[in-house]
Order: sequence, then structure tokens, then C-alpha cells
Amino acid sequence: MLDRMSDAPVLITVDDLVEAMLSSRPPAVLDVRWQLGLDDGAQRYADGHLPGAVYVDLETELAAPASPELGRHPLPDLADLQAAARRWGVDVGSPVVVYDDNAGMSAARAWWLLRWAGVADVRILDGGVGAWVDAGMRVSKGDAKPRVGNVVLTGGGMPTVDIADVGDTAALVLDARAGERFRGEVEPVDPRPGHIPGAVSAPTSENVDSSGRFLPAAALRERFSSLGVTGDVIVYCGSGVTAAHEIAALAVAGLPAALYPGSYSQWSSDASRSVALG
Repeated sequence: MLDRMSDAPVLITVDDLVEAMLSSRPPAVLDVRWQLGLDDGAQRYADGHLPGAVYVDLETELAAPASPELGRHPLPDLADLQAAARRWGVDVGSPVVVYDDNAGMSAARAWWLLRWAGVADVRILDGGVGAWVDAGMRVSKGDAKPRVGNVVLTGGGMPTVDIADVGDTAALVLDARAGERFRGEVEPVDPRPGHIPGAVSAPTSENVDSSGRFLPAAALRERFSSLGVTGDVIVYCGSGVTAAHEIAALAVAGLPAALYPGSYSQWSSDASRSVALG
């Protein structure tokens, strides 16, 4: 079911990003600050962002409009994503670095989408804006004004599955949401509490340390081994955002995985699909 992911690095450190910024081929740097239930990402960007970084609106640029049939954050049309990436200043062959202030939980959506769209060199700034500030680096205020890029997106660079695949699969299905949502104890946004029957709880919060940096590859391999990862893996969350973070963590560990983009928001909206509790 899954193609082996490339060995392209997933993460970049502050020191390596500074060096890349000063090189003859600097990366496009994207600020992807977003959290469920909050709409102040643009303001946080304006208050202070990495020099030259461009703000990316997850709701409008990294997703198509929500619907019960497709979920809360469907994959955007490839032409729309290409137009957005050009607005961000991404060129053909350009490296890209994405970051946020939420342990990579939203930046990973941009990482996954651009990799899926065919951009080969996309990395997540490990530790995000907090790591940048902690290293004593300066931040800029206001909006960056990038020139228009010329990137051409082709799609198909990362594996996906649809709702029918998830309902009939021998792959291990990981649920990247918080444990209380998996168990059905709370459900703040989706129609029915619970999880996809047969899925295993694997909260993304356990992929990172207390500073919001990803765990070392060996620790992540041990984590996923303890969850039963031995072969094909499908990952979902509420709407396909934090699931991308899980896929990034799996990639750091050297393990391929497919995204179920509709995720639980699509599954729980379909009355013909059963849900499990506990």
C-alpha cells in the first residue's frame, strides 16, 4: 500500500537555518501559526516572526473549504496550493522551512502538504519560534513582502488513503488526537465522540519533549514499536492537521505512513460508519 518515503531530512535546527539563510540559496521560510479554536495566528506573526518569514493561513491556504462529506480540513486543490506557494515566494527547486509556536503541530501540515505536492526539500524548524528566540536570534514585525515564486506542484509525493480504505484495511491505524478525545470522554468539534474502530491511540503530544522539540529518532522508533508499528501505517486525527505531525515523527524514525485526510471529522459525519468508545 505504501511507497517508501525518501530519506530527505524532516527537521532543521536554528543554527542550520541561520546558515541556510546566509547561503546563496536561502530557503523560503513560512510561519504557520494556528491552533484549534484560535484565530490569532496572523496577529502573533505580526507581533514577531523570523526575518523574511511569510505568514501562511492554515484555514484558507492549507485546506479546501470544510464540509461534512470531506471533513474540516480537506486537501486543497493542487492549483490553489501552487498559487499560494508562489505567493509565498517558493521557486522550482527552492528549499522551504516551516515553523510555528505549537511544537510543530500546525507547521507539519505545511510540511506534509508541500511534500505531497512534490516539493523535495521541506523541513520543520525543530522547536519553532521558541527555539529561535531562545537562541538569541532577532525577530521582525509586520508583514514580509516576498517576490512571486515559480514553483510547479505535481502532487502524489506522499501517500494518502480515503474513507473506504480506512474502513477495509489490514494496516495499523493510528489516532493522533489527545487520549481523551480518542476515548470519547470529550469531543469539542466533531459530530460524535469516540474513534475509528480498531484504531490505536497515539497522541502527537508524545512525539515531542517539554520544549516542543521532536524526540530523538531512536526514542521515536521505540515509541512507535510499542504501539505496534511493524508494517503499513495509516494516520488520522480530527481533520488531518496533527496527523501530519505524527507522519513527520514517523519519518524522523525512518517509518513510512499514509495520511487519511478526511480524518475523524469526515468519519464521524457519516452515519453509516460506526465509532468506538473507550
